[in-house]
Amino acid sequence: MGRVVLGLYGKIVPITVSNFKAMCVGPMGYKNTLVHKILPGQFLVAGRQGRKDKGEVVPPSSGLVRNTETVDSRAFMLEHSRPGVLSLCLSENDDEDDIKLDPNYHNVEFLITTGPGPCPELDGRNIVFGSVLEGMDIVRAISSAPTYKPAERIRQLNDLAGFLGDERAQIARTFWNRPLKSIYISDCGELKVTKPSLTPSLP
Repeated sequence: MGRVVLGLYGKIVPITVSNFKAMCVGPMGYKNTLVHKILPGQFLVAGRQGRKDKGEVVPPSSGLVRNTETVDSRAFMLEHSRPGVLSLCLSENDDEDDIKLDPNYHNVEFLITTGPGPCPELDGRNIVFGSVLEGMDIVRAISSAPTYKPAERIRQLNDLAGFLGDERAQIARTFWNRPLKSIYISDCGELKVTKPSLTPSLP
């Protein structure tokens, strides 16, 4: 669909940024993985962990460090105040529980706000670590892709099943808001810029 260029806030959340960059340049990173969730008018999500043959992310065994910023209140100061905000998924994380329980687990799932307005419900729960510098038109195009939306009755039955402790309820919810057609990150990497020309709002 096109290229999206992201500026990263390395001075504010250096560990989160370092891990994201490692996932962008590494052979086992984001390349050839899916944008797996789109909430129209809010945000899109990519980087769900699982099997590479299913378009999911397999984090590298080395190159990532444990992200202590996820428990540092200072890392949550920036807000999802506008379209194009790049954020590490914590509250919106879609990874399966057995993956999260791995002692070597590294969270690499991320979201980008799509607009038209801010997403204050994400503030204080996910780590903002960058923003879109170029390609916001691509982000908007992705956000308009048709997604799977279950009927209201199915949602109600799922809520009841979840309340009763049925694990299948959580599995079923992972299919909600998925694009009906596959949207891949076909390539990614790091741009070497000697004199960055960043927007004034970029920390």
